[in-house]
Amino acid sequence: MKLSHFPVSLSRHSITNMKRTLIVGFGNLDRTDDGVAFHVVNAFRRRLGLAALDQNSTGLDDLGKSVDSVFISQLVPEMIDLLDGYDRIIFVDAHVDPALDELYCVAVSTEEAGLTFTHHMSPATLLAFYKAIHGRNLEGHLVSILGHNFDFNHNLSKETQSLVEPAVDRILSLNGYKVKTNDPAT
Repeated sequence: MKLSHFPVSLSRHSITNMKRTLIVGFGNLDRTDDGVAFHVVNAFRRRLGLAALDQNSTGLDDLGKSVDSVFISQLVPEMIDLLDGYDRIIFVDAHVDPALDELYCVAVSTEEAGLTFTHHMSPATLLAFYKAIHGRNLEGHLVSILGHNFDFNHNLSKETQSLVEPAVDRILSLNGYKVKTNDPAT
């Protein structure tokens, strides 16, 4: 499936039903496509007229808007309290499964969580721990982009780079923005 990106115009609808949202990108910037979430978070920020994060910034010091975005190296239990005050969490990460779509988007369910502390924490586990501690469910989504190269490098592969803007479109759509393309075919 080849995805192309066309310039978009954004319009917000359902403003009265706006959910406070946190975009959480995670991955390793030193491993080529494993850092795709950093590029997606920054493209998202630019689309909303916000400053992009530099490679030494997480965005954690710039929270408090109706839609916030951060980039971290991995999900950790210390993030549980950070989620308080949000209604929707959109996780962004790379994947390597050729059986999945190159841009794979799915709702995150706490029922799929393994409730043990390990070195690796999934989005479902993080949301399940939040629910156990705070007593409420958060709406969760995963936007996962197929990675092609995981060598030591800071640049994305051409194939993965081509999926950054379509991933941003998907995140905007999940967050209630109507994304209009200038694609003559639509």
